[in-house]
Amino acid sequence: MKNEELKAILESHKKWINDDDDGERADLSHANLVGADLSGANLWGADLSGADLMGANLMNANLMNANLRCADLGGASLRDANLMDADLWGADLMGADLGGANLSGADLSGV
Repeated sequence: MKNEELKAILESHKKWINDDDDGERADLSHANLVGADLSGANLWGADLSGADLMGANLMNANLMNANLRCADLGGASLRDANLMDADLWGADLMGADLGGANLSGADLSGV
């Protein structure tokens, strides 16, 4: 996915979070986000199911209530990320850095 496209999706998602009529929930399902820098991104409630986030930087990202079912997070940095109540069913976390991550209430079935 191109940086410009990702930036536009994140901006629209931010508006959605703030109940702006112009906003739209981020649908990044099955997106190729290999190595993407999403550090500090607010992806609360976003759909990242099946996304390829291998080696992505998600440090300090807000992934609360996000759908990460079957996402590939191999080698990703999730240090200090908020994954509270996230759906990680079947996600690949091999080699992911989860240091300081909040996994309270997260569904880790099949991980």
